[in-house]
Amino acid sequence: MADIFSLESGLSEGYAASQGSTLETGDLRRKYNFGDRVSELAIAQDPFFRFVSKLAKKPTDDPEFKFTERRPSFHKRFGYLFGASADGSLPSENAAIVAGTTHLFMAGDYKSAGNISNVHNSTAGSASFEIGATGTRPEFYMPGQLIKVPTAAAAVGDAVTDYAVYKVTAVADATGGGSEELKKLSVSLVKAPANYFQTYKHSTDKDYGNDSQENLEEWRSYVIGTAFAQGSGYPETWKDNPFSTGYGNTQIWKTAMAMDNTTRATVLKYDSSEWARVWKEKLIEHKFDIEQSLLFNGAASSSSSEWTTDGIVSYISSYGNQFSLPLATKSQDSFLDDLSAFLDPRYNNSNATLFFVSTAVYNWLHKLSGYFANNIANVQPGGYDGTAAAAGGAAGSVGGSMGRADMSLMGKKKVFGVDITVISTPY
Repeated sequence: MADIFSLESGLSEGYAASQGSTLETGDLRRKYNFGDRVSELAIAQDPFFRFVSKLAKKPTDDPEFKFTERRPSFHKRFGYLFGASADGSLPSENAAIVAGTTHLFMAGDYKSAGNISNVHNSTAGSASFEIGATGTRPEFYMPGQLIKVPTAAAAVGDAVTDYAVYKVTAVADATGGGSEELKKLSVSLVKAPANYFQTYKHSTDKDYGNDSQENLEEWRSYVIGTAFAQGSGYPETWKDNPFSTGYGNTQIWKTAMAMDNTTRATVLKYDSSEWARVWKEKLIEHKFDIEQSLLFNGAASSSSSEWTTDGIVSYISSYGNQFSLPLATKSQDSFLDDLSAFLDPRYNNSNATLFFVSTAVYNWLHKLSGYFANNIANVQPGGYDGTAAAAGGAAGSVGGSMGRADMSLMGKKKVFGVDITVISTPY
């Protein structure tokens, strides 16, 4: 009896061997009350993958498939004045229009084939086109059109102060001194400006489209209509090319799982089936791999017929409009300016936009609203009752309002099963 009750958790090798097991059973005087439940740290569903899972799927019969995009041309009939002359000779770049100008040389900054525009804050070759670059010749000019040309006060680089209106009488292709692709317009003056000077603002602005909207928008010359004589003949027309073709790859993901029958037959305390437990976790692991690929992958293929699809982050970095959000210094005004640029119909003509943001960005939005609620809306000069502050008293007191935030968080709703916050802005 003494030998039995003196057993400890560390059994001797000889005794353990005689019992056919080396497993420790612990102190036999303790019950070690294990419950029937175990806590598990569950990771929440990723909103991006939830959203992608709910989107409509279209099957493809080729692992390297193509797709077509169409960009209408009706809101892209604009160009930049490369230079002007009175005798029709090719002017130097930035040659300003003057009284007596009869020829305008126009350039573009987007691809005529596909109407592919510059991307905001991107200098990638596939998403950035210089003014006058190959393939950017504005093909929409025709005789009979009226065009509005912005003008500056006194010299190239001055701010826009007025505009001239010209009627196009003839159109021909031209090439600039630096091989720029141009359209030569023979014109007659319809509306004279106060000052005739004009070309795009700075020569450096022609290099890329990263500041296309901010710096070049005011210098764009738009078609504003046509004017023909009574009984005149059928006007000319032009053929646009709004289609561009891209390609995508399918990707094959594999997550392996193996288990022997002995393990499957073993009775476990916390899970009724080891196979079901591992299978569930492998499905989550497989799903997580797909989600990460859809975020960060790049499109590629190999000679062994292995394909990778393009991730959303990779695609946006190469082709999307990019805006910075330094949370420590970003102001609400700057944020609204970015929204204005991004939601401009020339960049993005969607009626509604769903943003996926990090926790830091989400908190930043809440902090903006909290700042107004706690520091602006509840403070007014004077006392708590709204009376004027006494001499030497506090400059402001709680009880009134000095302003409010026009950008406000409107609460939550669900989109495709994902909780989202609705932000009310002018956009």
